[in-house]
Amino acid sequence: MPASRRALLIAAAAGGLAAGCGTDSPPPGGSTPTGAGTAGGVAPSPAGDPSPAGQAAASPTVGPVAVRRTTFASTARGRHVDMVVVAPVPTGAPATAGAGELPVCLVLHGRGDNADRAVGLLGLDAHLTAALATGTAPFALVTLDGGETYWHRRASGDDPEGMIIGEVLPRLAAQGLRTDRIAATGWSMGGYGALLLARRHPDLVVAVAASSPAMWHSYRASAPGAFDSAADFAEHAILGTPPVPGVAYRIDCGEADPFHSVSREAADALQAQERNFGPGGHTPAYWSAAIPAQLAFLGHELARAARAPGRSGG
Repeated sequence: MPASRRALLIAAAAGGLAAGCGTDSPPPGGSTPTGAGTAGGVAPSPAGDPSPAGQAAASPTVGPVAVRRTTFASTARGRHVDMVVVAPVPTGAPATAGAGELPVCLVLHGRGDNADRAVGLLGLDAHLTAALATGTAPFALVTLDGGETYWHRRASGDDPEGMIIGEVLPRLAAQGLRTDRIAATGWSMGGYGALLLARRHPDLVVAVAASSPAMWHSYRASAPGAFDSAADFAEHAILGTPPVPGVAYRIDCGEADPFHSVSREAADALQAQERNFGPGGHTPAYWSAAIPAQLAFLGHELARAARAPGRSGG
């Protein structure tokens, strides 16, 4: 594990942090993650990925990408948690410099992963570098520890949602990042979590890109431990809900993924502006391959939100 609070400047081909692999206990007969993504590598987009129109141009002052890891005591989660910020820095600035009014996209990991492993698992550093090089408007990717909570408050008192709203966003704002309107992305448990965050905080989240979101039609069918009760499941349901006004959606899921059917159902119900349901399984290789198109989509939506009247940073 990399040393705490150490920044590393990287180039496009640089490797990420140590890779891990998360599972979400898919329904019986479904596959579980088996492959490992190419950490720090730039994988091609899955077949069928649409390209978002009207991408905003990248800032000419954007330089290398920095990876910064911090640890803080989370009152909401009742433990110390890690947070990793992957962000471009101004040309010539040291790696520890503030990112300066960059918008934020939260990256919610899958079951069994954490903030550190998320970076290397999908090669977030290299993917962001490549996205900036192709003209995507700059923004910061932020990973954080969510445990196996399915990104909502649990009966135990563990509250990752409360951590995001009350602890993570204020810390990011203190670093000079924009937190008035954010995006969210994630895979499996984290893909569901990103969709849930937008539903529960419609004035905060402007766009979601969800890979293989872990969702079920009933509490009985859900993965063990994903919800505390049938009432908890119903309170945090995504399937069958309409789109949140003002939120842009993209959903990716491979044909061999056990969540393929529910992902297509959710994409229809949420009126997803972009979707990809081509070849692939419930694997880091598929999720990494989806990232280039997802980052272009999220960068476009964050830039659009920044131009909207009445929005200000922080």
